[in-house]
Amino acid sequence: MLITFEGIDGSGKSTQIEKVKNYLTEKGYDVHVFREPGGTPLSEQIRDILLNSKEHIHPLAESLLFSAARAQLVATRIRPLLDEGAIVILDRFYDSTTAYQGYGRGAVPVSEIEQLNALATQNLEPDITIYLKLDPEKAYQRRKDIREEDRMERAGADFFKRVSAGFDDLAERENRIVALDSSRSPDETFREIIGHLEQRIPRL
Repeated sequence: MLITFEGIDGSGKSTQIEKVKNYLTEKGYDVHVFREPGGTPLSEQIRDILLNSKEHIHPLAESLLFSAARAQLVATRIRPLLDEGAIVILDRFYDSTTAYQGYGRGAVPVSEIEQLNALATQNLEPDITIYLKLDPEKAYQRRKDIREEDRMERAGADFFKRVSAGFDDLAERENRIVALDSSRSPDETFREIIGHLEQRIPRL
């Protein structure tokens, strides 16, 4: 089973992923967590370029780099684990590329981004996507109190408004996406996530 978590930076994905991983592991499932971009040596190298490069990266090049990292992760880690019956949890997947590079950057048409996503994943789709919805300003306040922002996070308020609107649009179009209010306490959000997972995972 493939579970993905989406949302703008600061929405609480890392906290909820850790909670869900621990919960499913305690239930006896074989659970693996990867972040995007990343998860393999090559993908982590690409991540460093994307998040820390001082050079301007054109939006098309940015999209291709994200997709290259994803293609490597899917081919060498995710598909083999799914074939073995494991549960894979991803901190971001192709919905992020659609929202950030398609809606946020706006330099590449969303339809072309979606074609690129299908190519990079070889048409692999999540069984369920948890979209943690949070107002961009609240997300910014969370981020700035925790760590120094990376290249993507420094894109500005208008950018994140477009990204957030992109995620909202995807949630309306895709039945696999469950949109949850992440402005609540982490425990409240976690209980709702588990409620949705119980409907999809046998014996949970």
